[in-house]
Amino acid sequence: MTNDERYQKGLENLEKVDREGGQSGIDSLAGLSEDVGRYIIEFAFGDIYDRKVLDLKQREMITITTLLTQGDTEPQLNVHINGAINVGLTPEEIIETFIQTIPYVGFPKVLNAINVAKQVFKDRGIDFTKSHKSK
Repeated sequence: MTNDERYQKGLENLEKVDREGGQSGIDSLAGLSEDVGRYIIEFAFGDIYDRKVLDLKQREMITITTLLTQGDTEPQLNVHINGAINVGLTPEEIIETFIQTIPYVGFPKVLNAINVAKQVFKDRGIDFTKSHKSK
């Protein structure tokens, strides 16, 4: 596959996940490092997201977990929490994914991720407090 084909496939996958948020991130690189934006589209979304074994829901669950564990990734978490919802993860699944990581990464990183999720839910008009019950 040529780089142009990889780029086109990456744009198609980005569209499925979160075109607006993803494109905003790419656009933020304009004038500084357009190459990094192209690498994100070609490699992450064109090569990795196009692999067949995992579906987009699984990929987004892994992505939000990885971003949570790194810490200091709020802008990327915002994009990928939106993406997770776009590909079918429920708010309950997103929060449960974060809860699952507490024993491994600790409360501060999980609390930060939950705060990002709360803002995404609010921005999307999702009232998580009415639908979520503690287990």
